[in-house]
Amino acid sequence: MTLLNSAARISVFSYVFASFLAPALRGQQAFTWEQIRQRFEQSNPTLRAAQMNVDEARASEITAYLRPNPDFTATVDQLDPITPNPYRPLTNTLPLVSGSYLHERANKRELRRDSARQATGIAEVNVIDTERTLLFTLRNAFVQALQAKAVLQLANENLSYYDNLLRLNRDRYSAGDIAQIDVERLELQRVQYLTDVTNATVSVRTAKIQLLQLLNDRTPVEQFDIAGPFDFSDRMQPLEELRNIALDARPDLKAALRTVEKAQTDHKLAIANGSVDPTFGMDVGRNPPISAYFGFNVTIPLRIFDRNQGEKARTQIDIQRSERLREATQAQVFSDVDSAYATLMGTLNLLRPYKATYLAQAERIRETVSFMYERGAASLLDFLNAQNDYRTTQLNYRNLLGSFLTAANQLNLAVGREVVQ
Repeated sequence: MTLLNSAARISVFSYVFASFLAPALRGQQAFTWEQIRQRFEQSNPTLRAAQMNVDEARASEITAYLRPNPDFTATVDQLDPITPNPYRPLTNTLPLVSGSYLHERANKRELRRDSARQATGIAEVNVIDTERTLLFTLRNAFVQALQAKAVLQLANENLSYYDNLLRLNRDRYSAGDIAQIDVERLELQRVQYLTDVTNATVSVRTAKIQLLQLLNDRTPVEQFDIAGPFDFSDRMQPLEELRNIALDARPDLKAALRTVEKAQTDHKLAIANGSVDPTFGMDVGRNPPISAYFGFNVTIPLRIFDRNQGEKARTQIDIQRSERLREATQAQVFSDVDSAYATLMGTLNLLRPYKATYLAQAERIRETVSFMYERGAASLLDFLNAQNDYRTTQLNYRNLLGSFLTAANQLNLAVGREVVQ
């Protein structure tokens, strides 16, 4: 009866514990790269602040296309406080109402509008360029998290495999098959595998913290996880094709091209600002004994000394400077693509023999030497070397995978869009 009560209490406790644990497990969601990217675009404060630059530029378009305000003047003149006729104190008063308007010639207003619109276009591609750079940082953090998880999985597998071998060799020691010093050396070697697990656990947590920072997310690290393929692809587009894609897709190159166009518009505006803008005016008044009158006037500034020569020269130089910067940006695009492509192909050339040969060889050697050592046909040193060679080969392969995905991310940054998933 006592055993039944104890079993019932254990069952109730297990049920209660599972009910508390279930929400925490359900709260942990593994996000894919696309989901991480969507959350980043919605919540990253740096990107959202950059998008406000476009709104400011659009507001500047309104200001640039405004017409000049007309002037209005009201005058009351010839007020005589000492008048011979106290009943008519405003007899000699001269009221005057006048207005004037500056007429802008040479399409100044339209050119200002075009320049402001081009500034908005530059702001838009600058936001895209900012997003491109931030996505590169985000993707690197995502890759580091995937790599850390893969290394942690490997470390756990190695520790579990080694613990199993350690149990078998303890049984051998109990049976008198091996010496105590061999068992102690085997137990001492376990520290290395335990250290791998601890370091990999810290790396996973650190990578997740960096991702949460970029997402501006306050989710506890224990409830946040990612998922995605941690592998490489052999299919690569030719270098020349990647260059052409970069010329069409790189936002900083688009910004450089639009900067040249804006500089040309600003030069046209500087020439237009050197032209004469007349001011038309009209006035209405009364001048005793005339009951009322009106008149017109035109004011034309004489552009004798100031013909906006400095702005004309400055904007002409700005066109040339913008063209040189565009050429430098285009050269930088080619350099970025070529460097990233070389790095990616170099990493790919290292990965191919690992996947085709080295991984299988390391596993086969480990299994063979372990089998031989358990039967006394191999030395302890051979056994430990085989274990360490397998661990090193597997770890190098995962580190190379991380380098490949990082290089792919660098190539995507250089091209301006994702060409390697």
